[in-house]
Amino acid sequence: MSITAAMVKELRERTGSGMMECKKALTETGGDLEAAVELMRKQGLAKADKKSGRTAAEGRVCVQVSADGKSAAIVEVNCETDFVAKGDDFVKFADDVAAAALASTATNVEEFLAGQMADGTPVEQLRREMIAKIGENINVRRLERLTSAEGRMWSYLHGTRIGVLVDLAGADAELGKDVAMHIAASKPVCCDEKDVPAEVVAKEKEIFAAQAAASGKPANIVEKMVEGRIGKFLGEITLVGQPFVKDPDQTVGKLLQSKGASVARFVRFEVGEGIEKEESNFAEEVMAQVRAS
Repeated sequence: MSITAAMVKELRERTGSGMMECKKALTETGGDLEAAVELMRKQGLAKADKKSGRTAAEGRVCVQVSADGKSAAIVEVNCETDFVAKGDDFVKFADDVAAAALASTATNVEEFLAGQMADGTPVEQLRREMIAKIGENINVRRLERLTSAEGRMWSYLHGTRIGVLVDLAGADAELGKDVAMHIAASKPVCCDEKDVPAEVVAKEKEIFAAQAAASGKPANIVEKMVEGRIGKFLGEITLVGQPFVKDPDQTVGKLLQSKGASVARFVRFEVGEGIEKEESNFAEEVMAQVRAS
């Protein structure tokens, strides 16, 4: 059977694959479009499996907030290069993942990948098809879905690499944005002192006490030095203890208090944090691809 340009065009539109790949698939299936689609999906999934071990430390953080502001989802979707992270296909996939995460009841990535996108496509299937289409490893690395009990969710995106969700009660839009922006900039570890694990505080006290004792000062002075350092430490890592970025003369806690607002929790994602990136030589990679072809 003759493979026409119109058949190749239709298969490209169906699969998003290259012209030569589409023509080859149609030739192998005798011009049967549906069989060609199935063949390319199988080949694509095999390609996806081969790419699964490659480091994916670029990507996007996406946020979705429900119309009433009571629920929100934040996701980190990774790829291998910044070039792909800016591409229309990857951007749409990441946005669709965030929307599906908001609609989902999944509490972790594994549950989410076992679920479905808005159009009913299995999430994991679509992820692997995207790998085959784009040619890079793609991961849904993290997601959080939060529901506010007493307030509402506020969000902030710093470009596409840093995203924040914060659950505030008694806040208006301006305060919600300001607190979310502060979290993005200042990286607090938790909301307040009660959220800091007791073992963390105990360890810091032990370190500060040893440092203070080495100064040779009396025990009562050492105790005050340790208390002061612990107070500074807690101020640095807790949201309410940090100086507000737009007005360092007051803490975030004082700002919230002045507005009659309170914070319940927050989530901050930054693309690639905690992933050890592989150093690569771009010229060598290109030459390796040329030799392989």
